[in-house]
Amino acid sequence: MSKHLQRDLEDLHRGILALASAVEEAVNGAIRALQQRDVHLAQQVVVGDDAIDQQDNRIEEECLKILALHQPVAIDLRRIAAILKINTDLERMGDLATDIAERAQRLAELPPIPVPAALQRMSDLTTAMVRKSLEAFVGPDPHQAREVCRLDDEVDQANDEIIQELIETMQRSAQSTEAALSLFSATRHLERIADHATNIAEDVIYLVEGEIVRHRPEALSGDMSG
Repeated sequence: MSKHLQRDLEDLHRGILALASAVEEAVNGAIRALQQRDVHLAQQVVVGDDAIDQQDNRIEEECLKILALHQPVAIDLRRIAAILKINTDLERMGDLATDIAERAQRLAELPPIPVPAALQRMSDLTTAMVRKSLEAFVGPDPHQAREVCRLDDEVDQANDEIIQELIETMQRSAQSTEAALSLFSATRHLERIADHATNIAEDVIYLVEGEIVRHRPEALSGDMSG
């Protein structure tokens, strides 16, 4: 590897880590705003999305520049391909955090409704998946990445429980419908954040092992049993 390619890859790595940190902070902030009905914190998340979008553009441009200038091969090419995909997932996670924050702002204006018991578990699982997927990338650690993929099923189960409880809340009280729908929307965005964390974990496995495991559950379960 040329020293110029090595320098550019190191700069790219620092850039994606900075974006990951900003997105993780946005997700955590949005969840806290939702749980605490904190309008000020929600607004901070919304305002911060512009910086995330700008960093997303910079990383994509840097990846394309490295591909054009250095024509990397083997592991270097896999790393750039993985970063391009991870970059997209991180930017979408930032958008979803903004959506949750906006739901939190709306919920703060409405009469409170009973919060489904599974929401705390779903929030904890989602934030853990985001953190673990990013740690797996930094490692890089394909075993931890597979653990993230396993956790996604638990998030889906919690999401189903929340939906059922919100439906029952709306059936009991028509006045609760708007708040319940806002909370439903927020949990749907949480579930999508978990999906993007899973995508990042799958990209880590590709980066380390050169194997595409997306849409191939047998490729994930095989390692976990070994």
